[in-house]
Amino acid sequence: MIKKCNNCLYPQNAKPTIQFDEKGICSGCNYNNSRKLINWNKREKMFQKLVNEIKKKRKELGNYHDCIIPVSGGKDSTYQVWLLVKKYNLKPLLVSFNHVFNTHAGEKNLENLVKASGLDLIRYSAGLSSVQKISRLMVQKVGDITWHYHAGVRTFPFQVACDQRIPFIIYGEHGYSELVGMLNLNYIVEHTYWSRKEHDMRGWEAENLLKFKNIKASDIRPYVYPDLNEIKRQNIRGIYLSNYFKWDGKKQSEIVIKNMNFKTLTYKRDRTPNLYAKIEDHANDVHDYLKYLKFGYGRGTDDCSLEIRHNRLSRSEGEKLADNYDRTIPRSLNFYLEFLKIKKNEFYSMIDKLSEKKFSKINTSKRNHKNQQIKDYIFSNKNRNLYFNPKNPPKKHRIDAFDKHSTSFYGY
Repeated sequence: MIKKCNNCLYPQNAKPTIQFDEKGICSGCNYNNSRKLINWNKREKMFQKLVNEIKKKRKELGNYHDCIIPVSGGKDSTYQVWLLVKKYNLKPLLVSFNHVFNTHAGEKNLENLVKASGLDLIRYSAGLSSVQKISRLMVQKVGDITWHYHAGVRTFPFQVACDQRIPFIIYGEHGYSELVGMLNLNYIVEHTYWSRKEHDMRGWEAENLLKFKNIKASDIRPYVYPDLNEIKRQNIRGIYLSNYFKWDGKKQSEIVIKNMNFKTLTYKRDRTPNLYAKIEDHANDVHDYLKYLKFGYGRGTDDCSLEIRHNRLSRSEGEKLADNYDRTIPRSLNFYLEFLKIKKNEFYSMIDKLSEKKFSKINTSKRNHKNQQIKDYIFSNKNRNLYFNPKNPPKKHRIDAFDKHSTSFYGY
């Protein structure tokens, strides 16, 4: 029997590896609780020192740009730009990997981000035929339709950093720590080649794909990591802002909605009640459905667990919400099966071979939990446009990209 965390909804087989303490509390919850022990004023001062170092390095190198911010049109990268430009007066270069699987909303928000910031943007668009071949292959091998997306996001900015001699790449949250508590907040975690390969790229390096006859060197170009000796020589670093600022996606979304004209979705999503996160990636619903088929939980569990930790949702209500969303088959599934030229029965057969059968025994029995006062209930009226509530639907933007679900991606 696979147990769930006694505080949030994560099961013991959550990926990446999650740990439970003697009280049955998961490492993700303990990571979140440890925020209370961090002196965030001190951390912000540490970041100011880093900013000073970044500006000094730019002058030494004679660069125009201080750092690179990987952007997608999502709420995190929009917040990164707002924080670094408005508060710290940095001059970042925006770098975007166009994985093709974009939503109309993501493209609109990215266009707005570039316009509102006035910053330079380098964007690499992957070839549609290459994306098709690689996505089909990685669905078969690891059950991941968005392997090329993660590979590009974690690789192309480093290619640009080497070419442009910009030694600082600034990301938002360290996602695996936020979700499952992979690393401790006592450490100032930075991007590593190992983590990129083992977690973002499922243990596969781009060159591994060349052993398959239909994959050519030109197909993997944006996913080939720069020479590690060159990375070391230039001392290129990947920085996570969540080391220095108390990270909360909802609060940061509220900031960019107010200050950067970032827009949320207004229609009911298939896999989560959240209307502001991961809205730029059209394939995310299928990607998440694959996680559910393999491990028995999905984005409903991810998002509801985060809301429980932030005291915006009770565990009992979160469990019902997560179960409902996790089981939902995404509307975009047929579209992607057609795009990848995979028959539905073939799809379920190949994923069944990759799944963990034991998850069917996840313990969903009711537990006695202490009554808690919800401080910022996700379905309160003030959060109307941040979470979908059928009893109080979001106000429409009167822009189809945000108000209507699309069954096709927007990349070409």
